[in-house]
Amino acid sequence: MMDVEGSILIVEDDVVAQKLLQGLLRRKLGYNALTADDGRDALNLLRADQGESIRLIILDLEMPVMGGMETLDIVRRQYPHIPVVMLTGSHDVGDAVEALKHGAVDFLTKPYDGERLVVSLKNAMKIGILTKEVSRLKGRRGDGFSFDDLVGSHSGLLQSVQVGRKAAGSDIPVLITGKTGTGKEIFARAVHGESARAKKPFVAVNCGAIPAQLIESTLFGHEKGAFTGAIDKAIGKFREAEGGTIFLDEVGELPLDAQVKLLRVLQQKEVEPVGGAKSLPVNVRVLSATNRDLAKEVREGRFREDLYFRLNVLHIDLPSLKKRKQDIPLLAHAFVERFCVDHNVMPKDISKEVYEMLEHYDWPGNVRELENAINRAMVVAEGSVLKVDDFVMATAAAAPAEQPPRAGMGVQMLSLMNEDSGFKSVEQIEHEVMMRALEHYQGNITRAAKEIGMAKSTFYKKLDKINNLASKE
Repeated sequence: MMDVEGSILIVEDDVVAQKLLQGLLRRKLGYNALTADDGRDALNLLRADQGESIRLIILDLEMPVMGGMETLDIVRRQYPHIPVVMLTGSHDVGDAVEALKHGAVDFLTKPYDGERLVVSLKNAMKIGILTKEVSRLKGRRGDGFSFDDLVGSHSGLLQSVQVGRKAAGSDIPVLITGKTGTGKEIFARAVHGESARAKKPFVAVNCGAIPAQLIESTLFGHEKGAFTGAIDKAIGKFREAEGGTIFLDEVGELPLDAQVKLLRVLQQKEVEPVGGAKSLPVNVRVLSATNRDLAKEVREGRFREDLYFRLNVLHIDLPSLKKRKQDIPLLAHAFVERFCVDHNVMPKDISKEVYEMLEHYDWPGNVRELENAINRAMVVAEGSVLKVDDFVMATAAAAPAEQPPRAGMGVQMLSLMNEDSGFKSVEQIEHEVMMRALEHYQGNITRAAKEIGMAKSTFYKKLDKINNLASKE
């Protein structure tokens, strides 16, 4: 077996055939490949650490020790998300039918046409990543989303998940806080998905997006003709969620008069539609979220204290992405897989330089900003690997045209002397040059490194060292 790092596994006992396939994969698809001489070697490799990177298997039908059909059966049972393309020297149609019945996505005979094989492999990889994504998301049908679908291993996130699982086992109101983009709605869906109400509706309402004059109608419903424009009866979001969960996102945006009406609904467990003659009972679990400090809002008179305590029976705070940077590679990989399906493109890897760039950025927009950055880069990227330039191009395309610098706004001159009238060290000067370049190019590390003649990888390492020293001061 050859120990060649890659994400496609060639299972073939003919060394010459292995070499030909490796060359074809490298030229046509930009992928290197792992190789195995027979089915047993292939299964051992799949179970090893490098097996986690395998996205597709090219499997010969006739091999010693363990043949292709037996190997295919085991792969389909143990690794159903990995697509298999079968190759054989046999021209027996029955072999092809049998292989497809056992789960192969395609079957080609030798000698194969190179272009035909490339098309087959592209289609197989799309099927593989789609299968994996569908498997991950299938629980969302019927709002079956769970905490297992969340991506990350940061201790703060895991603590929140632990509390969230306990909350799912009860029916108490939960207030989820965190900065914009931290995934508060996703977390609420997980609470609902692991609760006894999972098979009932999950209704999300963005309280900050409802016009003030329509809040009561939107939440509690209205009768036909109750006000101008009410041409039909509406049951409202609370009754839409009957038996299930209502998620009040950005609840801190509700005006005070709407807060009074919401409090009454939570206390009485009934709604009174606008223009209705009587109140109607509702059975819903209430989850709410905000990026505001509601305790401060209460102190300053912008949020009712009684409503605050009614919503905040259990409080869960989600960490910002800046605090859980170890999760960035996991999140980035998950987003790439999803967008490969969304954009109908070949699966892509992420370069080491991109991972370094992503981990050095502070992500003020949190997970949502990372998701959008990956999505934009996927649109402009060419080839099988996302590179730093793909993010630069995507950012430039999304940003307004760069304004020319105003007079007098050039880069300030650097001084070679320190406060004691001695010369600064080369390291100090280099540090200042890097910081000035970053400031001048508005945090664009790629541009800053290029303009001062420093390799991006070196720039990242030195920047990391600077940050570490600053944190110790």
